[in-house]
Amino acid sequence: MDNIHGVARGTAEVPLSVLELATVGVGITPTEALRGATDLARKVEEWGFHRIWVAEHHGMPGVASSSPAVLIAHLAAATERIRIGSGGVMLPNHAPLVVAEQFGTLEALHPGRIDLGLGRAPGTDMATAHALRRRAEVDPDEFPQHVNELTAFLDGTFPRIQAIPRGPQRPPIWLLGSSGFSAKLAGLLGLPFAFAHHFSAANTEPALELYRASFRPSEVLAEPYAMIGVSALAAETEEEAYRQALPGALSFLRLRSGTPGPFPTPEEAHEYEFSPMEAEFVRDRLSNVALGTPEQVRAHLDELRKRTDADELMITTMVHGTETRIRSYELIARAYGLI
Repeated sequence: MDNIHGVARGTAEVPLSVLELATVGVGITPTEALRGATDLARKVEEWGFHRIWVAEHHGMPGVASSSPAVLIAHLAAATERIRIGSGGVMLPNHAPLVVAEQFGTLEALHPGRIDLGLGRAPGTDMATAHALRRRAEVDPDEFPQHVNELTAFLDGTFPRIQAIPRGPQRPPIWLLGSSGFSAKLAGLLGLPFAFAHHFSAANTEPALELYRASFRPSEVLAEPYAMIGVSALAAETEEEAYRQALPGALSFLRLRSGTPGPFPTPEEAHEYEFSPMEAEFVRDRLSNVALGTPEQVRAHLDELRKRTDADELMITTMVHGTETRIRSYELIARAYGLI
């Protein structure tokens, strides 16, 4: 299906795409963060990236992408060609009919440019998840059923109920995951699969192997199509790249410790006194980032693509400030001959 497979550009062996969270940093308002996400979408479209997705997170002061459908509509209206999608909609938080109506509307507004990526995690803490779902627990075994319901709504085949409006075609459905559950389900359903290598690197190759081994051809996909999300940050020097990357590690450390906040500045991160255990956490976190000069970043990404045999790379860059993030993507684009 042409709207699933991407096209490699420049000297890249596979398509390059972008995952955006509309990061709200210290001293940056949500309005500025969302404006920055719009500026980034326009730039990466200009430079030949294949798609840009936005992630659903809730209750996180440093992330403004809590409403993917709203943000996708805005980004699609601000661009012309690049594919826009969700990376992803956390399906347990929503009724399948509501998601079908939202993405049917998006596909009708922007035919052939919308992707619907689905995740089975809540994308937040349990209290916030309860407020979203109005019930304390969700059975993970319900996820395949909800995917099937959503697909039927988008196809117009659900008994007695219609999801209106629908676009001229069904937006491609992707399954997202960081373990084997969604990998196997994506394979069995014949859907494209996106793996979160950027926060679950140890599971990447086993999950992709499971996806490919489980794959059954479908009406939308004849062969497996696997994309991996990877953290990357390029700067003019290796030292500057590390300086810009440290706030992301500190932000994730605070999230894991239950104290999320606005994304810290490089100055705040370098003044923070890490305990030995925290320092080890940071080293492990940064070891999974394609970090350094443009040449170093490309070498890391090329090695990862070769090792995983990924069909597409989706880059996410967590830094303080839009200008720094856009500059990193520009350097990566130049390293691959996109500009």
